[in-house]
Amino acid sequence: MADAPTTLVILGASGDLTRRLLLPGLGSLLRIEPDRHVVVLGADRSEMTQDEWRQRVSDSLAEAEVDGEVVERIVAAARYEQTDALDPEQLRALVDGVEDGLVIYFALPPQVTVGVCELLAAIDLPEGTRLAMEKPFGHDLETAVQLNEQATKVVPEDQIFRIDHFLGVNTVLNLLGLRFANRIFQPLWSAEHIERVDICYDESLALEGRAGYYDKAGALIDMTQSHLLQVLAMFAMESPASMDPEEIRSLKAQVLRATTLWGDDPLTASRRARYTAGTIEGREVPDYTAEEGVDPGRGTETLAQLIVQVRNQRWAGVPFVLRSGKALGDDNKQITVTFRAPAHVPDGLRDCGAPDKLILELRPGAVTVEMSVNAEGDPFELTQKQLHTPLGQPRMKPYGEVLAGILDSNPLLSIRGDNAEQMWRIVEPVLDAWRADEVPMEEYAAGSGGPDGWDRVPG
Repeated sequence: MADAPTTLVILGASGDLTRRLLLPGLGSLLRIEPDRHVVVLGADRSEMTQDEWRQRVSDSLAEAEVDGEVVERIVAAARYEQTDALDPEQLRALVDGVEDGLVIYFALPPQVTVGVCELLAAIDLPEGTRLAMEKPFGHDLETAVQLNEQATKVVPEDQIFRIDHFLGVNTVLNLLGLRFANRIFQPLWSAEHIERVDICYDESLALEGRAGYYDKAGALIDMTQSHLLQVLAMFAMESPASMDPEEIRSLKAQVLRATTLWGDDPLTASRRARYTAGTIEGREVPDYTAEEGVDPGRGTETLAQLIVQVRNQRWAGVPFVLRSGKALGDDNKQITVTFRAPAHVPDGLRDCGAPDKLILELRPGAVTVEMSVNAEGDPFELTQKQLHTPLGQPRMKPYGEVLAGILDSNPLLSIRGDNAEQMWRIVEPVLDAWRADEVPMEEYAAGSGGPDGWDRVPG
């Protein structure tokens, strides 16, 4: 941990992301590492008094159970500047007073981020300035390339931190230990033993007032294009020699470059759906198109599924099914590894017909092995039993882990520019097919399990 003070400039500080995720994440970091010296400088076009900003910071830190003396120190140094980040003079005035140790956090839409980077390229920034950017990184491959080109005119690539808080989720980080420090699973991690991999993030949560962002993004961009493809890259990458951040990110890049749609056909490798009115845990949920702020003409999906393949020797022929949706009956946030059937079961043993599985629950973190064993009462009949263990609780919130990396200039949990472009390259054929209405928009009742038949992989 670095002792040098850091000024965290949050552009878009009055927004929901800062209040709901960023400041609580910082609080969880300061609870674990109270000696960090961070000046929290909020900036936005909205009016906010110094007392209102400091109260917002104080409330987030107190909610995270940060030590009282630390809260007082951080709040005393915190300040807010009403700033239009697209005004060259206002932006210059905002950063001119900051010495070394500057982090500029873009809690802004990607098109605004590009504009701000254009202005920052003309400003003499302190040595070692870091840029932290929220997803989505552009809104397609072309704009992602544009954003990367503009950002690297401001600072070098190793000082750009593209935020995907999923990389700070404890279970995702535990993939590294499970895969590379475990003699049981390490030799099984290939197409020779694995039949398919499902990476699922189904939520019972509906829109919940997020139409301003979600109705423009949809499930595919909100979750699959970013979070789930990053989990896939972490799951499928080759063994690193060390935990060097650049080595890890390069190995993930190898996976993403090898990833394509199943059968190279967006019409058969993708499905989309939208929830209709229903009931979730006794609560009435309206049709998505009737939710406040939704434009029905956009055709936004609330459930998306992609089937992709990783074209290399390790994973040839294995379908990776990526699925995420809202307003479903059950929260299902896990990676399910389905193993191939054994090459031979001795005559006289009655196989139960169920495949062995490894299930990694993303939230809450846990590992379950479903395996065939002898049934009670009849040693010649096989049945499925579970071995289950919860994973250790995370030391801090995912945003705390990500912020720690930014403040320490450690890019392990950030997305490199080429990776961001590859993720858009993978999903762009699907987005094109959906916009052309070549893939039907299916429906499912809120509170249900989604449309039927989505488990099938096209032949």
